[in-house]
Parts: sequence; C-alpha cells; structure tokens
Amino acid sequence: MLQTYSAHDGTTLAYRVSGAGDPVVCLPGGPMQSADYLGELGGLPAYRRLLMLDPRGAGRSAAPQDVSSYRCDRLVDDVEALREHLGADRIDLLAHCAGANLATLYAARHPGRVRRLALITPSTRAVGIEATGESRLATARLRRDEPWFGDAFAALEAIVAGAAAADDWKRVDPFFYGRWDAAARAHQAAQEGRRNEEAAAVFGAPGAFDPPATRAALGAFTAPVLLLAGEVDLNTPPGVVAEFAALFPHAEFVVQPGAGHFPWLDDARRFTTTTAEFLTRP
Repeated sequence: MLQTYSAHDGTTLAYRVSGAGDPVVCLPGGPMQSADYLGELGGLPAYRRLLMLDPRGAGRSAAPQDVSSYRCDRLVDDVEALREHLGADRIDLLAHCAGANLATLYAARHPGRVRRLALITPSTRAVGIEATGESRLATARLRRDEPWFGDAFAALEAIVAGAAAADDWKRVDPFFYGRWDAAARAHQAAQEGRRNEEAAAVFGAPGAFDPPATRAALGAFTAPVLLLAGEVDLNTPPGVVAEFAALFPHAEFVVQPGAGHFPWLDDARRFTTTTAEFLTRP
C-alpha cells in the first residue's frame, strides 16, 4: 500500500507500507534510490509494519524545487516530517547502505526520537570511517573459489589502484552478493536506472557530514543499535562495521555468515531472525 506525506518544504514524499504492528521506518541506500530494491527484506513484514520511504526525487516521491535539499543533512528533516505525520513520539529506524548515513544523522540530531536503530551493511561516511583498498581486496579473496573470481578480482584491483576502465565497475558486481546466481543477477539488473544521479551527486556534497560532531553525538546516544555486516560484503567489510559499532554505547554487532551487501537475499531466514529479534525485543 502506497501512502504519502508532505515534507516541511511542501515536497510530497511517498512510502510503501507492508506488514502489521508497530511501524519501522526503512531508509534505502543508493544513495537517492527508490526503496523497491529492498523488497520485503526477507520476510520482515511478518514481524513488523515496514514503511519503505522513497527519498525525495526518487521512486514515487516528488522532486523538490531546491536541489540542494538532496544533501544528506537536509534529508534529516524529511525523516522528522514522517515521524510527525505518523504522530509517533519515537520511531524505530532501519537503514541500508547509504541510508545509514541519513539514519545516523537523524539519531545524532534527534536522539530522543529514536527507539531502536538498525543499520544494515551500512555506509560509514557520516562518521568518517573508510574501508581501505586492502581491506576490500582481503574480503574479496574470500571468494577465490568462485568461478567468476578471476575476472572480477582483476577489475577490483584496477579500481583499488585508481586505474579502472569503464566496465570494471560492472565486472565487480558478483562481489556484492553472497551467491552470484540468477536471483542476484536479476536483483542487480532491476536496480539499474532507479537512482537519481543528480540527487546522488548532491547527497554527500560539502557540508553534508561533520564526522567529529556526529561521533560525539553518537557517544551519548542511549537507544539500542544493531549493526549487521555481511561476512563477504565488499562495500562495507565487517571490520569497518565493527569500528562503527564501537561509537555507540549500546550497540550489537553481528556478522551474517556468507552474506554480501544484501543479506536478506543471501539468507532470508537468518537475516529476519536476527533483525526481527532486535526490532521486537522489549
């Protein structure tokens, strides 16, 4: 079921609702990509009501008049407007990849409005943590027995060395999935063209992030946090997620075995068991 609400600047934003019970606001990655690629998050609507937000300018949400409002720190107001629209004193937040930057900034700015925070294979730009090229290569080497490894690893080496050819970015696609099978290929193909490239370019523009200030704010964030990493996630290797988890006073760090960047696709049962247990915990 599709619903809409109005952001503080009047932009109409859309979110898809599935499941029943207390809502969980779900923020997609991309950045600035429709939430459709999240699907049903492996069956999570069986446990909670999911509100899958399309960022402004993406999916079924309207584009704003002011393109500078695509900047991540300004998108915090869109999440707050959704909380107000729901009439909720506090909300549970779940965010994937680049959406974790937005969720993190929201938690830093509105700590009393967050009941639980689940960050799934999160991007860490908002807190100034970066994966090294060697950490990505080391994670990739865990896949050395895969039939596609040689070609994909050669492309990754070129990317890490700063000498990537145009097609190298596509050649590393298999590394982002725990299984590079037909389902993974279909999922990857379905994402193409769904990201608002103009908005994505503004998302991390200068001024969007203040890592020292954000890290300080997270040090005083008292709500429970789940940080879930994929064992073979090339985008955010587990060591990076562990470093992120250490910034929170009450964080639970979990590595899903065999999972890539989309853990609900790689092992839906394990993903939903871990995430639902966190989201439904008293």
